[in-house]
Amino acid sequence: MEWKRKTMAFSPEKENRDSNWFKTKKKALNHVLSTIRIHSKQTHPLKETQPTPTTLYSPPPPPQTPKTTQDSTLTNPASDRTSLLSDEILLRILSKLPKSQSSANFLVSKRWLNLQGRLVRSVKLLDWEFLVSGRVFFRFPNLVHVDLVDGCSISPRDSGVFCTRSRKTVSFHAVSNLDGGKDSIFTEKSVLNADEVDKGLRVLASKCPNLTKLAVANCSEMGLLSVAEECPTLQELELLMCNDRVLRGIAACLNLQILRLNGAEDGLHESLVSDVGLTILAQGCKRLVKLELSGCKGGYEGIKAIGQCCLMLEELTLCNHRMEDGWLSALSYFENLKTLIFVSCMRIDGGDEFDEDFGSCPSVERLHLEKCQLRDKTSLRALFLVCCNVRKLVIQNCWGLNDDMFGTSSALRKVRFLGLEGCSMLTTLGLESVIIYWNDLESLKVYSCNKIKDGEVNPALSSVFSALKDLKWKPDRKSAVSNYLEGIGMGKRGSKFFKKSHDWKSLPGS
Repeated sequence: MEWKRKTMAFSPEKENRDSNWFKTKKKALNHVLSTIRIHSKQTHPLKETQPTPTTLYSPPPPPQTPKTTQDSTLTNPASDRTSLLSDEILLRILSKLPKSQSSANFLVSKRWLNLQGRLVRSVKLLDWEFLVSGRVFFRFPNLVHVDLVDGCSISPRDSGVFCTRSRKTVSFHAVSNLDGGKDSIFTEKSVLNADEVDKGLRVLASKCPNLTKLAVANCSEMGLLSVAEECPTLQELELLMCNDRVLRGIAACLNLQILRLNGAEDGLHESLVSDVGLTILAQGCKRLVKLELSGCKGGYEGIKAIGQCCLMLEELTLCNHRMEDGWLSALSYFENLKTLIFVSCMRIDGGDEFDEDFGSCPSVERLHLEKCQLRDKTSLRALFLVCCNVRKLVIQNCWGLNDDMFGTSSALRKVRFLGLEGCSMLTTLGLESVIIYWNDLESLKVYSCNKIKDGEVNPALSSVFSALKDLKWKPDRKSAVSNYLEGIGMGKRGSKFFKKSHDWKSLPGS
């Protein structure tokens, strides 16, 4: 009886019944297991990679293919080996590359974009909003030289006026009709007002404490004061549309060494820089080494104050000056001045009489005259008497320099270098009458002086040339070009081809 119970417990009918039950309940079991699997992923997201019981009943998920975008390839060490380098090492490598390749480095990746921006030290701003919003500092965090002049100028998009600025001038190219004439091209309405410029200067000063060089237009004394307080390392400054009030703020720049002031500009703007402003400048910036005055209306007192206070000044440039008569004698107060430059000046000095004992500046060694009106013999002679110890004299593209005017340079006895270019009224005889008495002359450069002829060189002038260490002699460009063409035979080929016997109709394409 007991044996029958055991055989009934393990009978085939019962085994089939259990298997059928398992098959009918399989779907429900799978549903329960899938619910457990989803719940385990939500509660333990870090254990997704561990094997779960669901793998016995469902196939493994397909392997995920890596994305082929540009960012993933660049972050992959196998494709971008520079990702293994630190920022410091990569910055040192990028800093050694030539400037021709620096612009292309911005396009490699976002990391290179940020690193290359950290290497940029100088920027020329064209959009003022880029400065006020602070994006320029996020893009270039280590700036030391900022040029804001082009960003200060504004013009309507439909005006057709394009503004460009060179080293000393501002030019405007009009491509459409403008009403109002010449004076309406650049007025106070075409530049940002002083309050907006000062706001940008305050933002710049707070973000660039290591600023060393700055160029700006139409600012006020408060804007310059903020720069002077926040940027103690400022050494070079260029101011356009400057006046006496602005120079009150510039006096706070104690470490300033190079200064360029632009006052009045013909047809563009009228800004007054008088003796008052030059005196304030001299008392505040006593460490100046180079000073450039463009369109300033000072005089004897202002130049005298600069000479007495700025004892370290070595180079003085006067561009299109409007100085009062008699200012030239104030140069005797400059003790360490080495270079004196005149550019685009209508006159040197308007004084009628100059005494020979009115003073001199014996420290000046280089005198440069470029694009100046040299028609007043008295003022030019006074200039040469003041700069009596000049060793390098350069005259370029000056109007009115004839033999009589050039003869005033005989007062200079220590000239070692003479450079003449574009002096179309100077003749060979006028050149000879001066340089034969310069015993210390070592170098001579003569370019584009059409009235100086090779055939007029006499033995006395030839002996001077033979004693020179350096001679560059091209007085007539036309003769030089013709000699070059004659040497290669270019002119003869054309004359042989185009003869009267040839008919132009026989030429190909006719």
